[in-house]
Amino acid sequence: MPGSFVSNLPASKPQFWAGQDLTLGIMARVNGQAFSLLGLPSPPGGVREASILNAEYTATHTVFSLLAGTVSIKLDFLSPVSPTNYVRQSLPFSYLTITAANATGDDIQVYVDLDETWTGQSGSTGSTFSPSDATSIFRLMVEGAETYTQNAMDQALWGEVVFASRASNSTTLTAQSGDPASVRGLFASNGTLSGSATVTYGAGDVVAIAQDLGSVASAASVTYAIGYTRDAAVNYLGNARASYYTATYNGSIAAVDHFLDDYADAEAEASAMDSDIDSRATSAAGANYSDIVTLSVRQAYGAADLTIPANTLDTNDVTLFLKEISSDGNVNTVDVIYPTFPIFYVMDPEYIRLVLEPVVQYLEMGRWPQPWTIHDIGSSYPNAIGHDNGQAEQQPIEETGNILILAYAYTKASGSSTWVNSHRSLFQSYADYLVNNGLNIVSQLSTDDGAGALPNQTNLAIKAAVGLTAFGALFEDADNYTAIGKRYATLLYNNSLATDEAKTHFLLQYPEELNNGSTYSTTFNLYPDFLLGLNTFPKEAFDMQSAYYPTVRAEAGVPLDS
Repeated sequence: MPGSFVSNLPASKPQFWAGQDLTLGIMARVNGQAFSLLGLPSPPGGVREASILNAEYTATHTVFSLLAGTVSIKLDFLSPVSPTNYVRQSLPFSYLTITAANATGDDIQVYVDLDETWTGQSGSTGSTFSPSDATSIFRLMVEGAETYTQNAMDQALWGEVVFASRASNSTTLTAQSGDPASVRGLFASNGTLSGSATVTYGAGDVVAIAQDLGSVASAASVTYAIGYTRDAAVNYLGNARASYYTATYNGSIAAVDHFLDDYADAEAEASAMDSDIDSRATSAAGANYSDIVTLSVRQAYGAADLTIPANTLDTNDVTLFLKEISSDGNVNTVDVIYPTFPIFYVMDPEYIRLVLEPVVQYLEMGRWPQPWTIHDIGSSYPNAIGHDNGQAEQQPIEETGNILILAYAYTKASGSSTWVNSHRSLFQSYADYLVNNGLNIVSQLSTDDGAGALPNQTNLAIKAAVGLTAFGALFEDADNYTAIGKRYATLLYNNSLATDEAKTHFLLQYPEELNNGSTYSTTFNLYPDFLLGLNTFPKEAFDMQSAYYPTVRAEAGVPLDS
């Protein structure tokens, strides 16, 4: 939900990350009066808008508080983050818990609907409804969709939208599919649905589940599950990878049924995690920093596809895949993994290994013909089919430095050198590449590829230096690489090769004659040097940049470069 929409929440639709609206209509009915809570720009006649009181987020929750008449309504969206519980983490669902509070014997019903906007395509939509005493489940899917395809706005087309809820001992559940005006109007009038949920789904229809909470003396809650499953999650070099949970709960119905069973445990873990992250981040750098860290957690873990082989469901063969969004949809982009690694480093370093494993496996096959590390292992998610022709985006120093830093980050955080030792030959070749190419850098792209190719980019040279000391730290007999990395750092900082003449900041490029001392770069590649304790650069280099950044800070922060 875009932040600018929250003040008008009852009439605002949530959006997919690429900007397209998703239908999610939520209402409550209090003593016969229906209120729109979310996603209903054109509610049925007689429906009043609830008043929005508050909106907040934690690492795992987004919570909206509203007032419907005299009753408080809370919409609590929970996306579990469970790094060490691979089943829970891989389940592609979120919870919506609706709580009515401050009630004094009020008669309350709640209602939720969605439609084919969640499938990524209008028309050709199939639907199924599975009623049971335990769980009532709607599933929507694009009929005839080809596996591993998506629409022009990056929505997957080959899976199933899953929408479910279950009645408790104190609630009554009804469901219906059909024209939204009719279905919503029926709930607004009667507080229940007709139960006609097996008719053929038509374009523009909604599927809806209502829960009658009865007479509520104080507070009552109901929980829904919403998600999107894909039987074949990723195509890795022609082999299907399935989501990890399928080894235990194969099929959407079994998966969502377990998901609802797991609510109490998932909520308990989420609450503890929320508190811990907020406390640690606030202690580190204050409330504003905590807000940023808190907002980042679901962004990182929500993008992570934990997979196993679809043909064997072998849980000893786990790999993780990430999609590069907001750009071109590449698979396991190494310079996207790089800025992601700090959260994995802290919360579960195995994720660094799991996301590197498909990259390293492909590189060791010898199918990538270039001497530097590949940018990604697939142009369009979820097709991780490599670039055997060598024609991926070329970021030689960027990606080669990244993979060495990431390998060391995993080893340091996990305390295990088994994985890196098994791939030493590959990492050795990349360290040698940095020795030969990491200081006199030919014109090339960095992760800031929007700036175009430039020679001798300071931030790339810093990455090369840190990458070399990382490799030196990985292996006891590699001290000479550490020495070379530190020699590069001495040239760049101590000898002022990459600073302005007064040594107030690092330049965008070196030597100074290329830019007359007027350029700068946000040298974020110094960060892993500090985080990992590599000591490639002296403290004075960090102090220099820290003093300089406030002088170029703009309204939205320090620009990436000049």
